[in-house]
Amino acid sequence: QVQLEESGGGLVQAGGSLRLSCAHSGRSFNVYAMGWFRQAPGKEREFVAAINWSGGSTYYADSVKGRFTISRDNAKNTVYLQLNSLKPEDTAVYYCAKASRPVLTSTALDFYDYWGQGTQVTVSS
Repeated sequence: QVQLEESGGGLVQAGGSLRLSCAHSGRSFNVYAMGWFRQAPGKEREFVAAINWSGGSTYYADSVKGRFTISRDNAKNTVYLQLNSLKPEDTAVYYCAKASRPVLTSTALDFYDYWGQGTQVTVSS
């Protein structure tokens, strides 16, 4: 019943910025943590950022901390990822995902049970 759709990806020069959005169609969005993950060519999918159900707590991978910001607007059923100071190594398909249990938050991939189709972020040098 839950559907997620990412948008906002594109091609940007190193040092530039993008803002990714994830629209959530489920009726209980404000009860679940949300996460962003990414997968680069030839690499495993990895955790990027997560935000708890209320938006009051956020978590980041060390590789993006200080550059990326996750946020959510529960009234709009949308989660965002602001990507600043982008580097070529940030190039990947970025996915948003919904936590499998209400209220709880985790950085583990298997904690999330609904995934969007992904949006491509390409950073050129």
